[in-house]
Amino acid sequence: MLEVSGLVKHFGGVKAVDGIDFTVQAGEIFGLIGPNGSGKSTTVNLVCGVFAPTAGTIRIEGRDITRLQPHGRVAAGIARTFQNIRLFGELTVWENLWVADNRQGGIRRWLASGQRIRSEMGEILEFAGLAHRRDTLAGALSFGEQRRLELARAVAARPRVLLLDEPAAGMNLEEVEQLRQRILELRARGLTVLLVEHVMELVMGVTDRIAVLNFGRKIAEGTPSQIQNDPLVREAYLGVNEEADAAH
Repeated sequence: MLEVSGLVKHFGGVKAVDGIDFTVQAGEIFGLIGPNGSGKSTTVNLVCGVFAPTAGTIRIEGRDITRLQPHGRVAAGIARTFQNIRLFGELTVWENLWVADNRQGGIRRWLASGQRIRSEMGEILEFAGLAHRRDTLAGALSFGEQRRLELARAVAARPRVLLLDEPAAGMNLEEVEQLRQRILELRARGLTVLLVEHVMELVMGVTDRIAVLNFGRKIAEGTPSQIQNDPLVREAYLGVNEEADAAH
């Protein structure tokens, strides 16, 4: 579904991303993790078209989208949430969803089949637990509600690949569990998910496979259990070489 090959991004002399490869299969929940400064955010922005890569290719369903602008990536089937919430605070919950739909030709669709679209939007709001807040300004929502609206807005763009950029940031344990259930439900609906996250309970509890970045390179890839037991991953997160430590 999503294929990243030889991805490189230099900022001056800094190699923020240095030859990353990974493939996300259709219907998979794929995790992308790593310590701060590992290159996760840059990789996300490369996949979404915010940055142009120095080298490498990005494909969705075999189509090369490496040079497409961000709106072209949305049309190609990629939608995202943001690490720092970026809602239209002066618009209502409903209007935030409509804007996302409008990026996919929503005005024409609305004129052609307005009732069906309203029904679709209503279902998305129910999914996000925001149906009762549809006419509330996004800026007046609680933090948790804003997080859910970010997710709902991305879903409203009807993507094939949904990129979640640290969606659990700032959430309590109950909210993280609700998020886990929503991600699983999205996969059950046919979406492919790329999850970038620091909350390991969520990553290990929801992903099929995980890639680990460190200093701009991929250092490991595998199932959650394989990643948890990988010495290179432990060293990257803990700063400890376990074999050397055990020798002392």
